[in-house]
Amino acid sequence: MLKYVRFAGFAIAAAALVSCGNGGNNPATADGHTTDTPALRIQVPAFDADTAYAYTQWQVALGPRTPGSAAQRKCADWMADGLRKWCDTVYRQETKVKGGDGKMLPCLNIIGVINPKATYRILLLTHWDSRPWADMDTKGQDKPIDAADDGASGVAILTELAKVLKTQHCPSNVGVDILFTDVEDYGRSEWGENSYCLGTQYWAAHPHVAGYKAAFGILLDMAGAKNAQFPMEGVSAHFASDIQEKVWTAAGRAGYSSYFLYTPGANITDDHVPVNTITGIKTIDIINLTSDPEKPFAAHWHTHADNMQIIDPNTLKAVGQTLLQVIYEAGINP
Repeated sequence: MLKYVRFAGFAIAAAALVSCGNGGNNPATADGHTTDTPALRIQVPAFDADTAYAYTQWQVALGPRTPGSAAQRKCADWMADGLRKWCDTVYRQETKVKGGDGKMLPCLNIIGVINPKATYRILLLTHWDSRPWADMDTKGQDKPIDAADDGASGVAILTELAKVLKTQHCPSNVGVDILFTDVEDYGRSEWGENSYCLGTQYWAAHPHVAGYKAAFGILLDMAGAKNAQFPMEGVSAHFASDIQEKVWTAAGRAGYSSYFLYTPGANITDDHVPVNTITGIKTIDIINLTSDPEKPFAAHWHTHADNMQIIDPNTLKAVGQTLLQVIYEAGINP
């Protein structure tokens, strides 16, 4: 996932960052908690971080999930099988996309649909492929990375979330679409920004349902590392500041404002860009960023240190519980 602090691709202009005051952090327990605010009183089921950790570990054990590898096919099958247990419908997009080096790459997008008849829909997405090069490392730069955080963590969170929604009864008036998108990280700066997010670009132009729309979307990227912090990423603020505020406020009510910071983050080219610009669905990015605009990514980014040692169940819990908070709040206050 090579991202850019400046974003000019996908025909969008530079964004002004949004700085928000903290919307509050109401007391809440992490497990099976009740949220109590002047406007909301809801029961939100618990997110199992240990299961999400195991899901992350399973993907990493396959080896790097790079385009054309055996691990790519095995992981796609595993994700599809997992979603079939918890979703009403599962779609599988198999196609080829053209890499920045001219190679035609096998691409497998997996989409799980929950409550397909609900007209109010939330799109949750994450990429699942591994970067073929450790270009930010000092050794083994030509070898693929494990992508425990930058890929596997997002899949693990959304797979566990699908299970919770199935077993704990997703609000009947809310539909959730889970998109696992491929070939996000087969790109280089010299190839241009459009060499990234190839699976999402394909899905945005060819959605699993013709004319697909959602009320909003949430992207996860690098969502499971130790000491992760999620500031208000700049492209998200440009396209969907109201959605960003909704999610960060929900994180506070869930008890995780120490992870979701009301501080502006760098502008990042990520899968949310083609979703915003091609589909028009307002989509934000929950992404681990530093406070340094010149070096916005964590030290393990695009290195071989992106392995299971960097993954923290507490971070998986913070993100997963926040997403459940958003979904169950939407059930009573869309």
